[in-house]
Amino acid sequence: MLDLNQLAMFHAVVQAGSFAGAARRLGMPANSLSRHIRQLEEHLGQRLLRRSTRKLTLTSAGHTLDAQSREPLQEVLQAAQQLAQDSQTPHGTVRIAAPADFFDFFQMVWIAEFLATYPAVQLDFVLSDARSDLIAEGIDIALRGGELEDSSLVARKLGDASQVLAASPGYLAQRGTPGTFTELALHDCILSRRLGRNPERTVWRLDGPQGPETVEVGGRFGANTAQSQLRAAIAGLGICLLPKNLLSLARQNGQLTQILAGWEKSSGGFYAVYPSRRQIPRAVSAFVDLVLQRMPV
Repeated sequence: MLDLNQLAMFHAVVQAGSFAGAARRLGMPANSLSRHIRQLEEHLGQRLLRRSTRKLTLTSAGHTLDAQSREPLQEVLQAAQQLAQDSQTPHGTVRIAAPADFFDFFQMVWIAEFLATYPAVQLDFVLSDARSDLIAEGIDIALRGGELEDSSLVARKLGDASQVLAASPGYLAQRGTPGTFTELALHDCILSRRLGRNPERTVWRLDGPQGPETVEVGGRFGANTAQSQLRAAIAGLGICLLPKNLLSLARQNGQLTQILAGWEKSSGGFYAVYPSRRQIPRAVSAFVDLVLQRMPV
């Protein structure tokens, strides 16, 4: 197989007019350069250069090789240089699988800032609570919460995920703030409606200062989506138990207040999952950096 490095050395010798001059430009010993040219001649079965103590001239085969390969070689080198530059600059389409409610807590303005920073990047989101098949669906990265299943995929933990208790200032002003975990049984709580569960009562198990404890809670409102439960809590319908990241904005703007701060329910972690750890595109890495910077976990 033709060695393109040796071909580039041949052109350097032709351009410099001597082995010594080409060796200086290439930063290598002249005898090493001469050896590579001989190897190129042996590979092609043609003598390319006539060497003498006074001058260096091209043979007919050398003229042909120089004329026909100089421009294509330059194009190859330029293409390689462009690829090297592109590998350092985020570009291309990033296909992202994320939970259906991802944009309920991840602000779209952050996406706009990211795209403005990297104009050569395009983001394509697949929002679903179902676990995507990264390989079959062409997913570059999946954002997943909870406990990860064992698989051949590569996961990077972005943070811990946990659920906390919160209620609206209006609800707390009317009903009072629970002082102990067991007092939750005396309050209206926003229930998570699941198939096969008691529609009126449910058990919350949280980790507190003395370890895990359980309390049976009830309430007059329940829903099967976290976003619906969040809106109910903001409307003053009761105390909710929801992920920190989902509550973050409502807590910041005063719509909700966290209660019983020492009590949390662990939801595992929040992860970036890749199909492979090999040659992760710069655009994918840049997006993960955005999530790490902005994600309220």
